[in-house]
Amino acid sequence: MTTTPTKGAGVAETEKRSNLQRSGDWARRMPLLPAMVLVFLVTQLPFLFTIGASFMNWNAYYPDERRFNGGANFKTVLTDPAARKAIWVTVLLTAAVVLISLFLGLIIALLLDRKFFGQGIVRTMMITPFLVVPVAAALLWKHALYNPEYGLFNGMLTKLFGENAPQPDWISEHPMWAVIFAIVWQWTPFMMLILLAGLQSRPMDVVEAAKIDGASSWQIFRSMTLPHLRPYMELSGLLGTIYVVQNFDHVFTITGGGLGTANLPYYIYTTFYTGQDYGLASAAGVVVVILTIIVSTVALRTVFSIFREEQR
Repeated sequence: MTTTPTKGAGVAETEKRSNLQRSGDWARRMPLLPAMVLVFLVTQLPFLFTIGASFMNWNAYYPDERRFNGGANFKTVLTDPAARKAIWVTVLLTAAVVLISLFLGLIIALLLDRKFFGQGIVRTMMITPFLVVPVAAALLWKHALYNPEYGLFNGMLTKLFGENAPQPDWISEHPMWAVIFAIVWQWTPFMMLILLAGLQSRPMDVVEAAKIDGASSWQIFRSMTLPHLRPYMELSGLLGTIYVVQNFDHVFTITGGGLGTANLPYYIYTTFYTGQDYGLASAAGVVVVILTIIVSTVALRTVFSIFREEQR
């Protein structure tokens, strides 16, 4: 005669295993707790303070008038002509930089994917613009390239067309493009790196089979390479958008926010530093963070989709 365990004993055993598992989980997490607390203090507390300040009428010039004002700061950010123009400039600047950098990065990645002598050195040299400090890169473009008197661009025009060659003031005459091309120079290597990694993950046996079957290089690129690179292009575009939308260095250094180039980060700077309006600047900062979080969420989903496809 055999005995079967009672239902109560099975439940007790299950609860015991569950408690042991929870204890083990906490034992593994406890060493990480000090780091998590430090990260929270360093990153989240300032952001929570910014959110609180965004709902306050807080101007350093009028300290006695500090009070809670609801969503008035957000209404001002969305209705102020200067803020709306800054939002439009931010969208235009980000879209232009990301699209141009993505296109140039794809061309350079296709060229670097071929075997040639000195390939490693050329790749390293192509990455260097991305490693330059943004302020230093902006100063380089402003003085060494754009300057109408001794800049490289006007010097090249003189060499090509003689002493009577036009000597445009690139920043004054084309301020937005001056900022765009300076940022593109720095971000094209970033796009190139991601796309080059995507190119080198292609199944080359399928490509070789297509060549044997008589497919041309354009047909292989259009029907095989581009579909394979699509998630990598989406990832590089989304990551580039996250960083370029926060760009402040180039706008501040090259144009000083003038000539219609003031974006949202520069608007926040002038509101905070010049206007001393901490509440309005905080509200504008929260708007930027919300937009960045939306783009970041899409970027993370793209990253996870790439990992799932590579695991299949």
